[in-house]
Amino acid sequence: MIEEVDLDHVVREVTGLFEEYEGALLAGDEPTMARLFWASPLVLRFGTADAQSGHDELSAWRAARGPLPPGRTLSGTRVVAFGEDTAVATTTFTYPGRAMLGRQTQVWIRMPEGWRIVSAHVSEIPEPPGE
Repeated sequence: MIEEVDLDHVVREVTGLFEEYEGALLAGDEPTMARLFWASPLVLRFGTADAQSGHDELSAWRAARGPLPPGRTLSGTRVVAFGEDTAVATTTFTYPGRAMLGRQTQVWIRMPEGWRIVSAHVSEIPEPPGE
């Protein structure tokens, strides 16, 4: 049973790691992204037109991708902590000149080696008018 939701220190820790991951994503820093994902065959990432199952497959896919296009902007980023060892990070993102709204979710679990993403999901929808 979860005793506490949104413990400040947990939210701060995971927010910092989320920002580290985002920086690595923008820079195409695959070693940092690989380190922040759970090194397990059970880790899973669903992308907009792809899916990776297992750390090896995810790392190989990410290494082949390179950095993201320039101009990615995040909004509505939120980290919700459930007790001391679980958190969910969500955000939306846009790129200049694209009429799509991206959505990203990461489930973070505190492991013996530190916080790791155990599941991630990225999707895109047409951006609502006026956004």
